[in-house]
Amino acid sequence: MTADPSLAVPTATPAAATPTPAQAKARSNAFFRQRRTPLPHDEARRQGDISQLAFLTMGGRDAAIAFLNSDDAALGGRPLALATASDAGFAAVAAAIRDHAVLAAAA
Repeated sequence: MTADPSLAVPTATPAAATPTPAQAKARSNAFFRQRRTPLPHDEARRQGDISQLAFLTMGGRDAAIAFLNSDDAALGGRPLALATASDAGFAAVAAAIRDHAVLAAAA
């Protein structure tokens, strides 16, 4: 009598015990996501509005990102952070973006 191959007990291999890189990555992403808190609605609105104004006014994505993410001595900090933090900061950064556009158009 021969043993039925469908009744054979599978043997564990060392490869089956270690997670694949995709499985490890999924776990680490979930770990980091748990610690984030969403941006409050008013700050998210200001951030989106100032980004849109910069993109449309400064001639594209690269110029807008460079301006919003670099320190500006006249404004006293990073324009994106200032605009997101308060309505007064938003107004100051919006004025700086408009001034930049006027200077660029005059050149």
